[in-house]
Amino acid sequence: MIAAFAPLALFTFLMAVAIPATVIATTNTARAAADEVEARGALERAFQRLRDGDYDALYNVLPSTSQRRVTRERFVGALRRSRDMYELDRMEIGAVRVAGDLAVAEMVVYGRLRQPLDGEGKIVARQYMIREGGQWRVTTSERATVRPLLAANPKFARRFPPVAPRIFLKRDGRWVDVSSLAADMRRTVR
Repeated sequence: MIAAFAPLALFTFLMAVAIPATVIATTNTARAAADEVEARGALERAFQRLRDGDYDALYNVLPSTSQRRVTRERFVGALRRSRDMYELDRMEIGAVRVAGDLAVAEMVVYGRLRQPLDGEGKIVARQYMIREGGQWRVTTSERATVRPLLAANPKFARRFPPVAPRIFLKRDGRWVDVSSLAADMRRTVR
C-alpha cells in the first residue's frame, strides 16, 4: 500500500520544491527583461531629446550627481553652441545589460558632421545608466561622470569596464576609424 503512494509522494514533493523555484526563476527573468526594456526606452528618449534640441528636458534625465556638477544653464548652453557642428540621424542600441540599479548599453549613433569637416559619421560607444527614484538616468560620457559611478560599483565595473568611444567617418563608401585623430584634436583644444 505504501509503495502505491510513493509516486504520489514524490510528485507532491517535486511540485512543492520545483514549482516555486520555477516561478521565482521566471519572475526574475521577467523582471530582468523588463529592466532592460525600461533602460533601453530611457536611452531612446534621451537620444530623441538630444536630436530634437530639447536640452532642458535632457538635463532632467541626467543623474543627480551630474546635475550637482553642472548647472542646467551651462549644460543647455554648451549643447546649443555645439548644435551647428553636427546633425544627429539615428541611434542603434545593441545589448542592454542591467545589474541592480545600473545598466549599460552598447550603441552606435549616426549623424552628419558639419564642422570642421562635412560628411557622414558614427560613434560606437558604451552608455551607462543609473536608476534613481525608480527612473533610469542616462549618464554623460565624460570620465568625471563615469569614473565615480564605476568606482562605487567595482563588480559592475569589472563586468562592463569603460571603453573609449570609437569615431568613424565615411570616406569613399566605407567607414574609416578616426578615433585617434579625434583624441589628438581634443588634447590640442585643451
